[in-house]
Amino acid sequence: MKVFRGLPNAASRAPCALTIGNFDGVHRGHQALLARVREAAGRLGIEAAVMTFEPHPREFFARAAGDLARAPARIANLRDKLQSLSDAGIDRVIVEHFNAHFASMSPEDFVEKVLVDGLHVKWLMVGEDFCYGARRAGNVARLTEAGRKHGFHVEALPAVLNEGTRISSSAVRAALAASDFGLAAQLLGHPYAISGHVTHGKKLGRTIGFPTMNLRIAHKRPALSGIFVVQVHGLGDQPLPGVASMGVRPTVEDSGRVLLETYLFDYHEQCYGRIVRVEFLKKLRDEQKYGDLPALTAAIENDVQQARAFFRERAALAMTATDRI
Repeated sequence: MKVFRGLPNAASRAPCALTIGNFDGVHRGHQALLARVREAAGRLGIEAAVMTFEPHPREFFARAAGDLARAPARIANLRDKLQSLSDAGIDRVIVEHFNAHFASMSPEDFVEKVLVDGLHVKWLMVGEDFCYGARRAGNVARLTEAGRKHGFHVEALPAVLNEGTRISSSAVRAALAASDFGLAAQLLGHPYAISGHVTHGKKLGRTIGFPTMNLRIAHKRPALSGIFVVQVHGLGDQPLPGVASMGVRPTVEDSGRVLLETYLFDYHEQCYGRIVRVEFLKKLRDEQKYGDLPALTAAIENDVQQARAFFRERAALAMTATDRI
């Protein structure tokens, strides 16, 4: 899959079947849309393409207003979004930098400069509530009319439902905020996880008996925070059990930087630089600030015991289920 930061140069502007959106989480609704794009691209003999945005447009406007709390919590980092788009069979992704210039573009300029001249769109699919251009002045009807004028076909995908409820990034965020990982998996089509490179940290954990594997979180508002039972993929043939903290580490620093720290049970290998995927299984508690390191250590010990108990119970249930077969 080819990834472009901004519109491709003239040499790379091959005709394409396109869809446009934030694709945060690439949930089952997104997957249905992407499958239609891939089918159209194959039928027309052109590339299947996605235009997405960084940052999320709502995050851009929230920052501009000085109120980051209005920005949507982020389900997936860019790495995971791109991997999901690749898994869906997309040939080309345009990651457009959403800024004041882009936000002020008229619907007509968006169609002519981006879709027609910039991307050579021949077939376009959007959600039925899609809006575009400054002040969201463009809608599906206006886009369809523009397509007739400029020679590209437009389709709108109706909402995809899960047990009668529309599947959306907002629904996934709500499930994760409630720590309902079963529902999140239904909406996403797979268990919720975050991937990234293992980075060096302050190595405080090893001094208190709980060395952690650290993943930096680029965005300030992840879709979940707290202490979780997790399993980590990418370090062995089977996922490794552990307990993880997603948050700003209020006991040991006040930088506001978000970090995903994972303590793996009985694992002592070097893994800096490795790409891992941390899958969330259960929330244990919210992040807290402790008065000193002994209090923090005692809390982590309790978290570890709860997580170990979770895995013992899960193994026992799996054995019971096997015995019944």
